[in-house]
Amino acid sequence: MKLSLIAAATAAALAFTLPAVAVAGPVENACNRSDRPGATRAMCRCIDQVARQHLTRAEQRRAARFFRDPQMAQDVRMSRAPGDSDFWRRYRAFGAAAESACSR
Repeated sequence: MKLSLIAAATAAALAFTLPAVAVAGPVENACNRSDRPGATRAMCRCIDQVARQHLTRAEQRRAARFFRDPQMAQDVRMSRAPGDSDFWRRYRAFGAAAESACSR
């Protein structure tokens, strides 16, 4: 019992003293792996932060695939499926927001 209280107190103390570890999202990871010349770590991190605000986690993973396969983006854009159209509208809004926030 005493040992578990000490462990809990230690864990709580460390939580307040250690910096938070940032975990890259799927968009940031895909951006960093891309061969685009403007894909700096800072730019990719910024784009990922905007993606987290505008897209669901599933949509972020879907958008990340566009870095590897640009034809997939074209296929979604041209699709007449309602789900694809809805996603594309949100994706375009994300793109506009990322351009505005990350191009400064």
